[in-house]
Amino acid sequence: MKKMNLLLSVVVFVGTLGAPLSAMALSDAEYTTNGMITFEPSEEETKPVDPTDPTKPITPIDPTDPNGPEEGTAGPLSLDYASSLDFGKQKITSSKQVYYAKAQTYLDGSGQSKTGPNYVQVTDNRGTEAGWQLQVKQNSQFKTMDNEELTGAQITFKNGTIISASESAKPTGVAMITVMPTDELTDVMMASEGQGAGTHLLTWGNDQATAEKSIELSVPGTTTKYAKKYETTFTWVLADTPKN
Repeated sequence: MKKMNLLLSVVVFVGTLGAPLSAMALSDAEYTTNGMITFEPSEEETKPVDPTDPTKPITPIDPTDPNGPEEGTAGPLSLDYASSLDFGKQKITSSKQVYYAKAQTYLDGSGQSKTGPNYVQVTDNRGTEAGWQLQVKQNSQFKTMDNEELTGAQITFKNGTIISASESAKPTGVAMITVMPTDELTDVMMASEGQGAGTHLLTWGNDQATAEKSIELSVPGTTTKYAKKYETTFTWVLADTPKN
């Protein structure tokens, strides 16, 4: 009889020890850590990108300068590139004519020569989405080295199309622009507040066919034309505040 009582006591004791051990095994330990990243405006120059695929950097060819195009502007809000225009060699005529700027030629990442639309490129790396505006003016009429003007000549940019790889809302581009040899600035692209962060392009034309027919030079038939080269320049102005 004593032996039975002892055995029963042992069994009950072991069972009591087992319950808290099982509960402890099911309890998980937790610990919290942090992750952090801080962005600041970039001062690095943004290189020109492909006017048909803005994710790819390119080397544009300037048809008016064998040394290459002017470098883009510096700073978090930058004007990276604008095409120079070549209207080719034309026959002198007494009738009104419209001439077209050749498409933009460039080298892709592998050094292969390609053509695409003429374009202008703006990058906003300020990190504010505060908006901006881009304007252009023609500084003078087409002239020869002897200061002879191509009177009445007028340039029209057509088929303006905004392209971008940025997730920021796109700026507004002016579809058709006519520039005159005056001091007046003409709107090209405008980003309102909440728009225009990252790199954005305004292309004139969006494929091979439209690229070669999107920038026109109209010359009156009555204009005297000398057998010489005529040239002009443009000034592109990028402002860090959106247009009201």
